[in-house]
Amino acid sequence: MRSKITPDNNFFFLTGALILLLLSSALEQVLSSGILEPVIQGTALITFATCLVSLKFEPGWSRFLMLLAACWVVLALLKRWLHITLFDLLGLAMMLMFFIGTLKACARQILFTGGPITGNQVIGSLALFLLLGLIWALIYLVILEFSPEAFSGLEPRPWQDNLNRAIYFSFVTLTTLGYGEITPNNAFAQAAVYLEAIIGTFYLAVVVASLVSAKQAEP
Repeated sequence: MRSKITPDNNFFFLTGALILLLLSSALEQVLSSGILEPVIQGTALITFATCLVSLKFEPGWSRFLMLLAACWVVLALLKRWLHITLFDLLGLAMMLMFFIGTLKACARQILFTGGPITGNQVIGSLALFLLLGLIWALIYLVILEFSPEAFSGLEPRPWQDNLNRAIYFSFVTLTTLGYGEITPNNAFAQAAVYLEAIIGTFYLAVVVASLVSAKQAEP
């Protein structure tokens, strides 16, 4: 993987891994819960590895993310052996922290970096957008773990079974489409939803400004 991923194509690999993870959640329509969980865990592990190899993190932050990924794997294995539901929540929280760290590292490499605009940079902007939607989906699942009635249209189930619906709702909110099949029921969930809508609109403005400034900086 190291011989193929370079600073000129790293975001192509990262975006592909994120799309794979997002699409794997849609398999809940054809797979049983017992099979869906290891499938999502496998694609999540591939995404973790791709994130770590694709991005040049600060040394301390990189070690922290590697530790998170390792702990996530251990928790996933322990959960399968011991069937302790608390491990599911801890794994979900670690996944959320990992992708927040990945978002931070991507943003540092893509936004307002100067220099000519490249295809890799444009694809990186797509990766940032996918990360935003994924992060908010995980936030909704964490809220659902603590408040099962927080959302109409999301039933209290293992988070792997709700991942596809949460991702769908997240991107519908991020793009401000608002179809209405899933709605927040309490104040905390509502705050998370409108913050995502605000960030989605703000992100488009930031990306456009970044690309325009990079274009203007070209000789």
